[in-house]
Amino acid sequence: MFDIYSDVNKKVHFVGIGGISMSGLAEILIGYGYSVSGSDWSKSSLTDKLESLGAKIYIGHESANIHGADIVVYTAAVRDDNPELVEARRLGITTYTRAEFLGYIMKKFSKSIAVSGSHGKTTATSMLSLILLNSGLDPTIMVGGVVDAIGGNARPGKSPYFVAEACEYKGSFLKFFPYVGIILNIDADHLDYYKDLNEIYETFLKFAKLIPENGLLIGCVEDEKVALIMDKVNCNKLTYGINRGNFTAIDIEYDSMGHPSFTALLNGEEFGKFKLSIPGVHNVLNALASIACSHYLGISYDDIQKSLVKYGGTQRRFEKKGEVDGIVVIDDYAHHPTEVVATIRSAQNYPHKRLYCVFQPHTFSRTITLFKEFSTAFNGVTKLILADIYASREKYTDEINSSMLCEAVCKNGVDAIYIDSFDKILEYLKSELREGDLFITMGAGDVYKIGEEFLK
Repeated sequence: MFDIYSDVNKKVHFVGIGGISMSGLAEILIGYGYSVSGSDWSKSSLTDKLESLGAKIYIGHESANIHGADIVVYTAAVRDDNPELVEARRLGITTYTRAEFLGYIMKKFSKSIAVSGSHGKTTATSMLSLILLNSGLDPTIMVGGVVDAIGGNARPGKSPYFVAEACEYKGSFLKFFPYVGIILNIDADHLDYYKDLNEIYETFLKFAKLIPENGLLIGCVEDEKVALIMDKVNCNKLTYGINRGNFTAIDIEYDSMGHPSFTALLNGEEFGKFKLSIPGVHNVLNALASIACSHYLGISYDDIQKSLVKYGGTQRRFEKKGEVDGIVVIDDYAHHPTEVVATIRSAQNYPHKRLYCVFQPHTFSRTITLFKEFSTAFNGVTKLILADIYASREKYTDEINSSMLCEAVCKNGVDAIYIDSFDKILEYLKSELREGDLFITMGAGDVYKIGEEFLK
């Protein structure tokens, strides 16, 4: 079993080092003094950063890349015939999946905090990380997005505190060792792996039961599935919700940019007043989760309050990319119907005349399994432009396409159009958008490039 303290003289090689989680693991190891190498199909800002920190980066996958490695870590996307993985196993080098490796690192921190949920993990993890950082607790941090406040997606610390985003895909978070677990919500997603919502619920229940009796589970009890889990665990518990739970919120108001302020209550008594610098009522819930955890850890109200107002968001989460000719360009990672609805709701509180949205569906399987939900998710958009489906890890199928989704969205009363290339979408937007419009690119693929090109 890997031990982050005693194995420091070993060289660790990452197959797929450019991924958001893999690059974070690599950065933490470099911070602890490890020799790190890794490979991926292409360079990126994440691999460039690792290279600047001393990692050896290979572009492309070759068996020779693992030369000198004592441990090989690989992502779930890596197939068994990957030449580096094949060579590692032939040589008898110890191999770990990304989730296993992260779990073993987490096990060495007595105050490990795992933030889970179908939606909002990155934002809630980032909020909580900033609070711990600003209160002087020197946490080790692993986030599934780039956070300007920590200069990236990871930070090695020297304290017992470890804050990590805990993803449910393929049961990854069941490899973790949380002292504090947070469940933000449970929704039907990753249905290319899970059979149905009930199987997803059962997986989250297994995650909750990983928490020791002297640990803590924090959950949003306004989510029906989360509320059920809270009743089935034996550890300490804290609950939250806008109107129900130990921590609740009243007097929610929005400024001219859609940023909420609210009064938090603890068991019905005023705990304190908070203001956020990111939009949306869903971020009030994310803030309540981070407030509950921070209070349990003994962090002062002042430190929590000051950190939350400073938190300016994570890249690709309602991120303002820029403004040109009075047209504001926003990018958001939303790729699930629930997230799409939340993003559009946030946009309604943002100053604009018309709301234009380019949506790039993410994976064929998600588009098929949540087709009905997607078809009704875009209410409030002035004009929706649908790009082709981003395949990600999947192979092309003619069973579904964006034209089909466009037809369904139009039947539900939203003005939508399908355009088959980014270049054509860009030309369309140039002719359509005018001063006062809000333009959002939305999806987990590369749709953000359209907004960046438009700003140029």
